[in-house]
Amino acid sequence: MYDFHNVALTPNQSLLLNITILSVIVFAVIRSERRMDDSNPLAMIAILAIFGIAGRILLDPMPNFQPVTVIVLLAGIYYGAPRAVALAGIIALTTNFVVLGHGPWTLFQVAGWGFVGTLGAIFAEHLLKEGELQLNKLAGLAVISAFAFDWIVSVSILINTDVSMLAPYLINGLLFDLYHAVGNLVFVAWLANPLGEIMLRHRVEPSSQAVSKVATN
Repeated sequence: MYDFHNVALTPNQSLLLNITILSVIVFAVIRSERRMDDSNPLAMIAILAIFGIAGRILLDPMPNFQPVTVIVLLAGIYYGAPRAVALAGIIALTTNFVVLGHGPWTLFQVAGWGFVGTLGAIFAEHLLKEGELQLNKLAGLAVISAFAFDWIVSVSILINTDVSMLAPYLINGLLFDLYHAVGNLVFVAWLANPLGEIMLRHRVEPSSQAVSKVATN
């Protein structure tokens, strides 16, 4: 039997391949969205979950560099905290259980990304004005979110160690926090506008806003 699939790739080649696959997924998300019915946020959450899961797995070789934080932040802005928290749970549980390793830390990851999504919901009015994302403000919040998520997840070490180890652990992890922050800036520049436009088309306005618009008309 021929084994044509037995090809050894260098780490850089593997990373390039994974980024190419992720780019194909982004293209497929944009194309598939055009066939969806209007105002279908739950279907969009499913698509975002698929993209987040694929991105986290494919970019795992790069330390703390993945699109999930920005995706969950955008979900909070467009769809509110509950759906962003649900999205965080789906992505964290699926990726950890299937590939990356499942354990108590998964709960802290859900809490961390849930907090990020809640931040997006809280500041949505400042980050999204007349359907336009305020990219500078979004980038700033994405940087803050990187550190917030990492520090929340770091609390999980208290399950097995003393609280006195937390501060040294956080200090030692600052470089990885910085990787996460830089990665978030990259994903804001790359994904925020195209994903934001798609999510806006499938956003259901709060009933109070809808009633206000009807009354004005």
